[in-house]
Amino acid sequence: MQTCPTNINFGTGDLSFWSARTGLMGGQNQSYPAPNAGLTNIPEYSIGTTGIQVITAATSDPYGFFPTIPTINGYAYNYSIKLGSTSTSRDLQQGGRSPGGFTRAVSYTIDVPAGPATVPYTMTYAYAMVLENGTHNSSEQPMFRATLSTQDSIITCASPGYYLPTFDNAPGGGTSTGATLDSAAALANGFTNSPVPFLSFSGNNNQGGTLLYDVWTKGWTEVTFDLSAYRGRQVTLTFEADNCTPGAHFAYAYVALRNVCAGLEISGKTVACTNTTIEYSVPALAGATYAWTVPAGWTINSGAHSNIINVTVGPGGGFITSHEVNGCADLRDTIHVNTTPPTEAGRIMSDTTVCAGINNCPLSIADERGTILKWLSATDGAGWQEIPVAANRYTAQNLTASTRFAALVQNGNACTIDTAHAAFITVDPKSDGGSISPDLTNVCLGENLNPKLSLNNNTGAVLNWQLSYDNSSWSNVTPVNTNTSLQAGAVTRTSYFRSIVKSGVCPGDTSDVATIRFYNVPAPAARIDPDSTEICHGKSALLNATITTGTNYAWSSNVPLSPGGSGVVPAAPFPLTATATPQVTSDVVLTVTNTGCPNPSQDTFHIYVTDPIIVEAGNDTAVVFSQPLQFNATVNDRNANNWEWTPSSYLSNTTIADPLAVYDLNAPAAITYIATARTMAGCSGSDTLTVKIFKTGADIFVPSGFTPNGDGRNDVIRPIMAGVKQLNFFRIYNRWGQLVYSTSQAYKGWDGTISGLKQSSQTFVYMVQAVDYTGKVIVKRGSFVLIR
Repeated sequence: MQTCPTNINFGTGDLSFWSARTGLMGGQNQSYPAPNAGLTNIPEYSIGTTGIQVITAATSDPYGFFPTIPTINGYAYNYSIKLGSTSTSRDLQQGGRSPGGFTRAVSYTIDVPAGPATVPYTMTYAYAMVLENGTHNSSEQPMFRATLSTQDSIITCASPGYYLPTFDNAPGGGTSTGATLDSAAALANGFTNSPVPFLSFSGNNNQGGTLLYDVWTKGWTEVTFDLSAYRGRQVTLTFEADNCTPGAHFAYAYVALRNVCAGLEISGKTVACTNTTIEYSVPALAGATYAWTVPAGWTINSGAHSNIINVTVGPGGGFITSHEVNGCADLRDTIHVNTTPPTEAGRIMSDTTVCAGINNCPLSIADERGTILKWLSATDGAGWQEIPVAANRYTAQNLTASTRFAALVQNGNACTIDTAHAAFITVDPKSDGGSISPDLTNVCLGENLNPKLSLNNNTGAVLNWQLSYDNSSWSNVTPVNTNTSLQAGAVTRTSYFRSIVKSGVCPGDTSDVATIRFYNVPAPAARIDPDSTEICHGKSALLNATITTGTNYAWSSNVPLSPGGSGVVPAAPFPLTATATPQVTSDVVLTVTNTGCPNPSQDTFHIYVTDPIIVEAGNDTAVVFSQPLQFNATVNDRNANNWEWTPSSYLSNTTIADPLAVYDLNAPAAITYIATARTMAGCSGSDTLTVKIFKTGADIFVPSGFTPNGDGRNDVIRPIMAGVKQLNFFRIYNRWGQLVYSTSQAYKGWDGTISGLKQSSQTFVYMVQAVDYTGKVIVKRGSFVLIR
């Protein structure tokens, strides 16, 4: 009497016993009458897009992100059906919205079992939907509806419809767009605006549309209705998804049905965890009132007058009842709920330290309430890895890194899972003795060495160093040395050293062995004089040495030496002398060896070479007799302050940088002076300056021609000034009167180019103006020839 109709829940994976229909609203339809065995997909009317589909494996809806097959408060539906798609009438033709929107529907004719009307016979379904807001008046919007009908009427209390409500303010009414969405009412009805944009009015091949965030979704909601009033009769259940009436906005919906028809069923846990918060629900009745009772000590937090309640579980179990009533049904259900104490995760026993590699760490849990679901481990305290062991004890083995261990505990399925307080297993790295540097040291007779040995690349702390004279029998050094270095002390015989290293709880390890090998042969030796000296740039240093012990010697070759090279020591003591002429500060090394001793003796002469002393006496110049000439020499080293000018002719002082000269009619045509600056150490530098002496008055001379061919002679034309203290300008013009060169610098001239271009052979005109040493202005004009 309570058996559900065959395949009412699409459990056969197809549309068996269901009828189907696709078509256009207000237009033609395509019918698929029952039984439809094996039929799983039906296309939209006249296009290839799927319009009706049986779903047997859940995915996620691309707009609402809810699963396409629901599980609601513990009840798994396992199958569902999708009605509709995102296709619209614009997919039928490129322009316009005729001939109307797509419609799709499935129907099942139910033979209600005969029996007393007092015994409920219920149908329960869940629905979810995705609707594009068409901005039409509400009655024209895309929609989903369920219809329950008899042969002559519709059972209205079990036939709801769902759409996006607007304020019905579309200009022009009817099928016009522009109506404002009543978003507050939509949200109150369970709709959510999707964050996924949709290319609305996409037209032919999805071209030319408008990208809008105007898709709204409603997640899974359960509905029930009672058919006990129709015992022995037939009723038809229909689910339908329709686009907007004009057709250019889409709608699709999912529907799933329970395969239980024996009346109201409360969904929720029958074993509850004390002091936790959980939900209980019943499928909704359209326009119904709801009443709930819960066990003593429980609290209804919310939903006391709805189909879903949220409760806080009390200390004891009992009965939960639900009573829902509308114009079509009066349904009740009761379930008994047992309680269990909440989970107590406890702690893992206990922290310890082990050595990396081969180790064994028994772990156990204490103070817990519940069962162990699995163990967890983490080497960084954050990235936990699961260990599939569901026991109160676990043995961690062969750890190589410090690790935390925890366990997931749950006191029955009703209680939450909690994590036990973790134990920390510290893993000390294996001891590694490392190596000692230097690993080999040679000591010859007479060498006063105290070799320093350093431990490298060890893992662990140094416990002590050990000494052996045969590399077999070892003894600890005293006092104990825990440093990573050791001074070996005076060496009189071959010795071996190593260190003992220990890392945490790990066994100790010994380092590699360092050998100090003793040779009973005198070490080479020499005396040098001087070991450090200073010379002027370009000068030489005399190096003296006496080899007191040795058989051979060699000079380094990085500095010019005379004599240099190498040789044999005929007898000791053996004197050596060499002359070094370095250009820059350098070291000269004398290496002495003694046959039988592997250690050479090296003595270093450090020769400091001063920087070159650079003197600038000044530019060559020309004067006339009786004209005072002021010299002004400079030097790059301020310590070179001892001056000497040669010759001394006509100079006011030859021991200063800036003497004054005045020439008479007896002076030669030219005098070349040498200016020398010296330091107290005797380092010096010199420069020359030539003075041309004219026996005329102050004047300016310009050559009649020049040959700028790059041979270094007569390549530049410039004014020659005698008795002139200032050049005002020197200007050159071509034959068209264009200025090609100008300068006011006394020793500058023209190289025969204009903007880098060489000028051809031709005549140029010049004009020069200057001021002589008496203040008189001199002006000269003339011409010269450029010869190529």
